[in-house]
Amino acid sequence: MKTWLITGCSSGFGQRLALAAAQRGNRVVATARDVKSIEEMARPFDGRMITLPLDVTDAAAAKAAVAKAVETFGGFDVLVNNAGYGLFGAIEEATSEAYRPMFEVNVFGLIETTRAALPVLRRSGGTIVNMSSGAGIAGSGGAGYYNAAKFAVEGISEALAGELKPFGIRVLIVEPGPFRTDFLGRSITMAANEMPEYAASSRRHYRETNNGNQAGDPDKAVAVILQAVDADDAPLHLPLGPAAHAIAERKLASFRSDIDAWRHISIVTDFDHS
Repeated sequence: MKTWLITGCSSGFGQRLALAAAQRGNRVVATARDVKSIEEMARPFDGRMITLPLDVTDAAAAKAAVAKAVETFGGFDVLVNNAGYGLFGAIEEATSEAYRPMFEVNVFGLIETTRAALPVLRRSGGTIVNMSSGAGIAGSGGAGYYNAAKFAVEGISEALAGELKPFGIRVLIVEPGPFRTDFLGRSITMAANEMPEYAASSRRHYRETNNGNQAGDPDKAVAVILQAVDADDAPLHLPLGPAAHAIAERKLASFRSDIDAWRHISIVTDFDHS
């Protein structure tokens, strides 16, 4: 009997994970910034799912949600940091009013929720699932700010994996490619300062072209995440879908090519001890 605490359950992977976990008999603490948007989904589960308000950028709210989870279920053993949204546009096009709030949710919100949850998880072990993206594997024009936020999630997650292993806590970084969720609808903002110089690379038409046409089935993705959480040999990195795997393979090949091409020059940088 697993107990889950999941952020960002008003739509997308967060909502689907909450429902799938509850449907298989697990207990779920589902959270969203607007709790009214998720209250109805808890009704069929006879108390196995509770819904709580949680703005992940509010450290006090994160602590309150954790305390309520402990009060209701005695604790939890899976934390899913899912809350987040994207910002598309060239680096020069976006303003701080657009990109700073995105970092507050995607990065600092994840940190606050994780810090609030760790005293509970350290007592009994468990799993932290951090929702990254194919955008967290490799950068691409027009998604630089979102890339940066998800790269931060990857780095934090890798560090946590080392820090928390002695406590029996695993970290799973989920890196989806394009899946048919609400991400390209309600979960994307666009840089307002459109510049003609970046018309070819700013992704300004990506949303209307691709929203609703993504190849990925989110329910199949959720099934893989559940399988990984249950597995004894879960990976640290979990790319989901052929597009994410292709991004990872290209990144690995490019990285290897750079290393090999410049190794004989860049490796000779230590002090000469002869």
